[in-house]
Amino acid sequence: MSDTEKRPTTYRTFDEVQETLSPAEQRFERIRRTTGLFAGPVVGIVVYFACGALDEPAQRLAGVLAWVAVFWVCEAIPIPVTAMLAMSLVIALGIADADDVFGGFGNSTIFVFIGGFILAESMSKHGLDRRFAFGILSLPGVAASTTRIIVAFGLITAILSGFVSNTATAAMMMPIAAGIVGFMVSAMRRADADAEIHPERLQFSTALMLMVAYSASVGGLLTPVGSPPNLIGRAYLEQELDITIPFFQWMVLAAPLVLVMFLVLCVVLIRLNKPEAKHVEGVEDYISEERSKLGAMGAGGRNTLIAFGVAVTLWVLPGVVGLATGGESDTYDWLLEHLNEGAVAIFAASLLFLLPVNWGRRQFTLTWNDAVTIDWGTIILFGSGIVLGGLLSSTGLAETMGTSLSGLLGTDTLVGITILATVIAVVISETTSNTASVVVVAPIAAQLALAADVNPAVPVIAAIFGASFGFMLPVSTPPNAIVYGTGMVPITRMLRSGIVFDVLGIIIIVTGVTLMANLLGIG
Repeated sequence: MSDTEKRPTTYRTFDEVQETLSPAEQRFERIRRTTGLFAGPVVGIVVYFACGALDEPAQRLAGVLAWVAVFWVCEAIPIPVTAMLAMSLVIALGIADADDVFGGFGNSTIFVFIGGFILAESMSKHGLDRRFAFGILSLPGVAASTTRIIVAFGLITAILSGFVSNTATAAMMMPIAAGIVGFMVSAMRRADADAEIHPERLQFSTALMLMVAYSASVGGLLTPVGSPPNLIGRAYLEQELDITIPFFQWMVLAAPLVLVMFLVLCVVLIRLNKPEAKHVEGVEDYISEERSKLGAMGAGGRNTLIAFGVAVTLWVLPGVVGLATGGESDTYDWLLEHLNEGAVAIFAASLLFLLPVNWGRRQFTLTWNDAVTIDWGTIILFGSGIVLGGLLSSTGLAETMGTSLSGLLGTDTLVGITILATVIAVVISETTSNTASVVVVAPIAAQLALAADVNPAVPVIAAIFGASFGFMLPVSTPPNAIVYGTGMVPITRMLRSGIVFDVLGIIIIVTGVTLMANLLGIG
């Protein structure tokens, strides 16, 4: 991607988003953000005094979280900046000292994300995303049907999103999908010169763009590195509950759920946004032409594949050895100790600066100027999520909230707590970032389970998965915002498709997580 080419942005100000909104939507956004700017501190103060019965640190944390939650929901300021504000308030109000707060950014999972984002940047720079996409679309019979094109795009996006962040995947796939839509519109206009065909009004456009956004979130559940909530929730399980889920075991747990979710997603999107035509003449030729433009894979692409392969192999290796030995071997213990996932990610990313594309000119696969363009906002948000999640537990606020919620709803069974945790995570993620959702819900779910003396891993994992299930609104997840910005997804269609998939997703999550966690003996 050239320096002059505009990159899809994740956390956008009102000035940056208004050009893609209708006048009515602009008014709503202006009111939402302005109201949140003033309501945040007011709500925080009210909640602080309302929680006077709590210990002072928990009371102050409740006020800070309320303030931050309003800012996150209303996007009064960019979401990562709100996260930085939260950390500064935590220190200034004496809830925790600076070393403990900023120490959260030394967590190894931070470096998993940094390494993953650098790998994704190299994939985009050297065209591996386009090569993979057009390779799948070129398979026999795929381009012959608009429905198959939509499903194929979803499959490509879901697979990529399992190993590259869902935000980066959606940003990579969206331009390719837009190119397919553009060709389809041109072909339809050639077939009927009198017809007025606009890409933003086609149900095919909506189905394809929503498939990119939704399958990025669904595929992101497959591995710990696929989505920020995965790493935050897994870090919480390990640090606060002493429950470790290795990379490979996570994949075994998530794979059946992801497969079922993807199949349901295909049915929902195509039934609710049925393409106008079953087939458009010339699509196969267009895809073949675009693929031929890519030419042979260069040294940069090969080096990126090597680095990516090294990362995935080393991430998965301890789990495979553990599965083969039953987790009772010195080799397994050694691999767990030495193949830290953060260290593996940074090592694989470092290979991109060591493997040359032109040794004579000392040109390597990636430059540092390429690396600094990664999504640092998400990394800041992720670090603050680890800090706030830990404080919810250490101050006792999560336990108080969980006990109060349990008494109010009378929920004390594993299934009931899991349903509650999933629903709350989905609802919160609809109005704010999925990272914020898991930060709040995971500790509460854990305390509810511990109070009821049931396995806390089940509701916490369900909450982690539920936090990625915000599909109704553009603000729910970064992939939603990315495809909504194309103008091809009317808000009414996103709402209709999103609410149906949310409900079905909750059922899949609760059932699947409960079965798979028990089968694998997690917790």
